[in-house]
Amino acid sequence: MQNTVKTPVSFDGVGLHSGAEARLTILPAPANRGIVFRRIDCDLRNCEIPARWDMVNQSPLCTLLENAAGVSVSTVEHIMAALAGCGVHNAVIEVNGPEVPILDGSSAPFVHGILSTGLRRQHAPVRALKVLKPVEVTKGDASARLVPHDTLLLEFVIEFEDAAIGRQKKLLNMSNGSFVRELSTARTFCRKADVDAMQANGLALGGNPGENAVVFDGDRVLSPGGLRQPDEPVRHKMLDALGDLALAGLPILGHYTGLRAGHAVTNDLLRALFARPDAFETVTCDAETAARLPGAGVHWGEIPEVA
Repeated sequence: MQNTVKTPVSFDGVGLHSGAEARLTILPAPANRGIVFRRIDCDLRNCEIPARWDMVNQSPLCTLLENAAGVSVSTVEHIMAALAGCGVHNAVIEVNGPEVPILDGSSAPFVHGILSTGLRRQHAPVRALKVLKPVEVTKGDASARLVPHDTLLLEFVIEFEDAAIGRQKKLLNMSNGSFVRELSTARTFCRKADVDAMQANGLALGGNPGENAVVFDGDRVLSPGGLRQPDEPVRHKMLDALGDLALAGLPILGHYTGLRAGHAVTNDLLRALFARPDAFETVTCDAETAARLPGAGVHWGEIPEVA
């Protein structure tokens, strides 16, 4: 059955790019509502933004949602990944400004908050998006692909010149709480040269190595404390991919492969999928199918401890 949070849960921090103070609150929502962002600082008539692929205004640095009135909220990928990975199907997410707080740069704080609050089962079955035929998009040297599978598999390859990152590849089955155990603590990362360039252009003003991002410079990890996992970068790219795929509006049953793919490429993939009605179908999940979805089998005790 579908789930929402039992009670509201709030998070305070700064926006990664704006550096402004930000507060986010996850509220319970009725069955079949889906995930909706609500800007509480905007006109009530235009304040809601559905968390959907067709609301994405593509940005190279984050996932940004914007409604027809021009009201937007950015950096939604980490909270979307946490909701999908914890099995939350319906929620209203109130934000007091244009950017979601970055917190520690991963989904772990959101996961802790969601699971400590607990979930409420609802009287409506879970529906899923089942991939029937391969769909692929390419943009430059980046690509993303979805092919049929009976669960959600995430596969990702990254390649960077920086020796501390290099080439990393990982494949994970997202069922049985895998997201919470394997991906939720992986933090956003960047190269020092990119940070310097962004900050010179008024971006990444809330970035703080060691607190909410991992910064690399050649063969060095500049962030105090180093990495949480040796392959933390590719894990974070998979976290981002789950958050971006969650904008399909339903859990996906399929095998996703990303090669150097960013937010825009994954959004292009969803647009390509929905442009081909023969490539997918919506299914109502029985207990066996629901057990294979991200978020099924998540337990509080499985959340990794992080510094």
